[in-house]
Amino acid sequence: MNIRAEVESAYREACENRNVKAPESMSEEMVLLESGLDSLGFAVLVTDLEFKLGYDPFTLMDEPVYPRTFGELLAIYERFKEHAQ
Repeated sequence: MNIRAEVESAYREACENRNVKAPESMSEEMVLLESGLDSLGFAVLVTDLEFKLGYDPFTLMDEPVYPRTFGELLAIYERFKEHAQ
């Protein structure tokens, strides 16, 4: 499973569903709060990824964190990918 491709695809879908222009490229340094999605859009993204990947890393963490960058978001999903179904 290509986590990056799945997260990028879901991110673009979340932007489209919120009528927000998705960033042209998603570098690891891209700041999430400056990329178009608000907190509700981010919640929709996480829910969509849980459906697609079969896990929600934020509920699996001992201490939940809010990723600041796209790279941090990817790292969280990579860290918990063994929970994928």
